[in-house]
Order: sequence, then C-alpha cells, then structure tokens
Amino acid sequence: MKLVVHGATGRMGLAVTRLAVEAGDVRIVGAVAAPDDPKQGRDLGELAGTGNLGVSIMADIASALLGADMIIDFSTASALRPLLAVAAKNGVAVVTGTTNLDADTLAALDRAAERIPVLWAPNMSLGVQVLAELVEQAVRRLGPGFDAEIVEIHHRRKIDAPSGTAKRLADAVRAARPNAVAIHGRDGDVGKRTDDEVAVLGVRGGDVIGDHTVFLLGNGERLELTHRASNRDLFAHGALRAARFLHGKKPGRYSIRDALG
Repeated sequence: MKLVVHGATGRMGLAVTRLAVEAGDVRIVGAVAAPDDPKQGRDLGELAGTGNLGVSIMADIASALLGADMIIDFSTASALRPLLAVAAKNGVAVVTGTTNLDADTLAALDRAAERIPVLWAPNMSLGVQVLAELVEQAVRRLGPGFDAEIVEIHHRRKIDAPSGTAKRLADAVRAARPNAVAIHGRDGDVGKRTDDEVAVLGVRGGDVIGDHTVFLLGNGERLELTHRASNRDLFAHGALRAARFLHGKKPGRYSIRDALG
C-alpha cells in the first residue's frame, strides 16, 4: 500500500509514520503539512524518528499524491475539504480522523465517496467503536427506566468540547432512543431531569489523553461503560487498520465498524 500522510507533522501524523515503518507492509510516498509549517522541506522519517525516508514535507496535495493509493489524514476541517476534492480527482482512497467537521465538510465526504472509498471516524480507536456498539445495545435492552449521561475527560490543551467521541456516544444513545436530546450543562434552577435529555459533559485538565464514560442510571442500580486511552498510538494503529481494510475497496462511505468486520 502506497500511503500519503496528511497533517504529517502533527502528533498523529508522526505516530502513523512511525508505526507504518515498523509494520513494514506500507510504503510512505508523500507527506503534507500546512504551507506555514516551519518543518516544510524536512524529511518525514527524520521527524518521526525512523531515519531518512526520502519523503519531504510539502504543502502541495496534488504533488504529494503522485503514485499513492491511500491517504491517512489527521488535520483540520478546513484542510480536509480541499484534500477530498484532490483525492477524488486522482482516485486515491481516504482515511480521516479529523474531527469537528461542519455540514459542508460532511457533504464533501459524501461527494468524494461517489468516486473513491472514504472512511471517516471521529475516533480511530477500535475500543471506542466497540463501546459505541455496547452503549446502543445496553440503552435498547435496559429501556426507558434508565437515564443516560455521558462524561468525557481530556487534557487541558484540547480546544473543542464536547469531544467528537462523546458526540459519537450520544449518537449511539440516540440510535436506541430516537427522542434523546443532548444538553451540555446544567446551571441554576433547571427543574427535574426530563426523560429525553442526555447530558454530554466535558472535563478538562492535566495530560489526560481521553476518558469516556456512559452512565446508565436506573432505580437501585447503575451501569458504567468506560473507555480510557493510555497511549495515543492506539489511534494511529486504528487508522492503519482502517487503511488496510479500505485498500482496494469500491467507492463509498465506510466506518471503523466495517473495518472490524
């Protein structure tokens, strides 16, 4: 598999590079970073600590895609839209873990999927995917007598809240309970909890990579379903597994659930 890393100089881009080189079944042929990135022109392997790969960081997506058949993207929503357009034009499959996508970017994913295989996941963790499946099953089986609440904890530098994963878990609740409405805080005299609300609450501090807990609260008992990330490599491992799954697939939208089989 001939791979381009988009968002190559970020923590996730460098982790993907390092793990791909260690695995030995992926050839990295391109690396893209923002035009104003001071690491432009440097060798990706040297930045990732794998030794020289002969792959220079560049800003031009079209040039980076020459000879590639797969892109792994961890960048920003504004950078993802032009990437999708160029990838679709050149027939290069896309795996993206970029979060906080607006409606226009989500629509761009759908447009690109008409021409190439596209896999987007707000969290590339295989464990989080299984957690979401368990949440949906638990909410459905326990029924309306159990209230659902979601708490996520991340490091103090995280700039968005709630996390994309917390939103994904709220979607899992909503799949089993379509009338569920997410709220993002309680303050003052808010009255008693309604049957339909699901609080999605963000906690920030320290160096926490990412903890997510779904509470299912009934009378006399409660169920807590938790995923804790202890190493960021797990997201890179998930992205590479997704890329291996997507390689050679027909155009369309795919998910981590598809990659798990």
